[in-house]
Amino acid sequence: MQPLRKLARVYGEGGLRGIARAVKGKRTTPSPVAPLPRVANDSFFDWLGYANAGMLAPGNIDAFDFAMARLPTPDPMIEIGSFCGLSTNVLTYLKQKHRAPNKLISCDRWIFESDDGPMLGKSEISHADYREFVRDTFIRNVRMFSRADLPYTVELFSDEFFAAWETNKLAADVHGRTIQLGGPISLCFIDGNHTYDFARRDFLNTDRWLVRGGFVIFDDSSEGSIGEARRVAHEAINTSRYRVVAETPNYFLEKL
Repeated sequence: MQPLRKLARVYGEGGLRGIARAVKGKRTTPSPVAPLPRVANDSFFDWLGYANAGMLAPGNIDAFDFAMARLPTPDPMIEIGSFCGLSTNVLTYLKQKHRAPNKLISCDRWIFESDDGPMLGKSEISHADYREFVRDTFIRNVRMFSRADLPYTVELFSDEFFAAWETNKLAADVHGRTIQLGGPISLCFIDGNHTYDFARRDFLNTDRWLVRGGFVIFDDSSEGSIGEARRVAHEAINTSRYRVVAETPNYFLEKL
């Protein structure tokens, strides 16, 4: 998660860089099959956004909704990166809307790769204080907006999370509960560290457990994005084991 950098670009994804790529014919990936139905105008998302800080492209909501209605199995859904809980609460809301029985499990350590020193700029607020504030805000937000179906959130980096997943570890979550990790998954929202090496590992770990017909959504992966998840999405497509469901403008893929 890169909260400070993403604020400036989340509603401008695509932008001039994306237009330039399209005009110059440099796109090497398939076009979306069809525009997704729009659900982001649901008034719930307005009210949620007023109170719940976060960076979530409206197109991601459409992708979540489309996937939630078509989950191939009741296996868990994974969210990598949680920040203040905005996407977590959206996923829970859509899960209830579609009566999906799948557990939602997220992971985050709330340590941000954009940390540039011990303090926030020239303030007297430390990154450690900021981290605790965001973590506490996440817990408060999901206990409010997802209280009818509280998701499991494990305080681990994604590499640690998937290592625990592989060993079927019984893990504690931030709400004081335990959750048995491991087994197939039906959907993954990759929204952790957006640098290439991390995003690639997140995808490879996801791919290992994702069932056929399962979905993966790469945040910060649009053709105009400054993030490097786009490169990972291209590599996934080039394996011929994934199809592009849509570009929202982020890449939304289905495993074949």
